[in-house]
Amino acid sequence: MAKIYKTDREHKADFSVFFEDRDYKADLIAFEVDKDYKAKGDEKWYFVDREHKADSTIYVVDREHKADIKVHMAAKDYKAQWKKSHPLKGKIS
Repeated sequence: MAKIYKTDREHKADFSVFFEDRDYKADLIAFEVDKDYKAKGDEKWYFVDREHKADSTIYVVDREHKADIKVHMAAKDYKAQWKKSHPLKGKIS
């Protein structure tokens, strides 16, 4: 499952994320699900409101070069996928 918590403290994050507007520039295309049980693998994310409920904690950066991973949030769940090989593949959930 990919239950994600967004922190405002960089040192508490498992990794930093840059949200990319264009899917072709992203490492991962993720889809936000509306229920926690629908969060599967690295690709389907459910955002939680408490850090202890999360599988991964992210810190959102404002510059692409500061990110550990570039993520594009898809409008459709079937588009969620890894775009390229990445060291975080399999480690988000």
